[in-house]
Amino acid sequence: MWAPGDAIVLRETWGGQVFEARPAIIVHDLPEQTTFFVAAFTRCGVALDEAGEQLRFPDRPWHLGVRERDDHGVLSFAWPDTPYSILLLSEPDGSPRGWYVNLQAPLTRTAIGFDTVDHLLDVVIAPDRSSWAWKDEDELAEGIALGLFSEEDAASFRFWGERAIEHLLLRLPPFDQTWEDWRPDPSWSMPALPDGWEIG
Repeated sequence: MWAPGDAIVLRETWGGQVFEARPAIIVHDLPEQTTFFVAAFTRCGVALDEAGEQLRFPDRPWHLGVRERDDHGVLSFAWPDTPYSILLLSEPDGSPRGWYVNLQAPLTRTAIGFDTVDHLLDVVIAPDRSSWAWKDEDELAEGIALGLFSEEDAASFRFWGERAIEHLLLRLPPFDQTWEDWRPDPSWSMPALPDGWEIG
């Protein structure tokens, strides 16, 4: 298990190849839950096409590059054998921007952090949890057309998306606590991609 403050890398893979890699800092790593933080402006590994455009999913060949992420931080919660994570997005000043459900394969531990496979479909939830909406349904439809996923997969993703929404809106642990006031430890330094991050 990782200790609070440890630097790790969360990687998205497709077909065993690294597609994206985000350095992160462990907040808690317990048998029942892993929580980590991705800071604004962290330099991440990303998939680029031949023209240098960043890809959202593998609809064409890619190579890996390193680019700075945008201006919001992400506090991410994940659970063993659970095909989603719940994210709290923060503004540059640390105030909450909103909640986000990332549908994905359960995290797999690696020597440098965790790997997962993104399921394309996501959910956005208002900061006060008063409303929610599906996100990237068009990308999931395209992923199905490309043979990345099946219609049965899509139905499963929606089922788990609804479970994630319930998890947050019903304030089931750990969301019975007020995470909106959470801030990263000021002693933490910005993590960087380690050597070998791109090796699947």
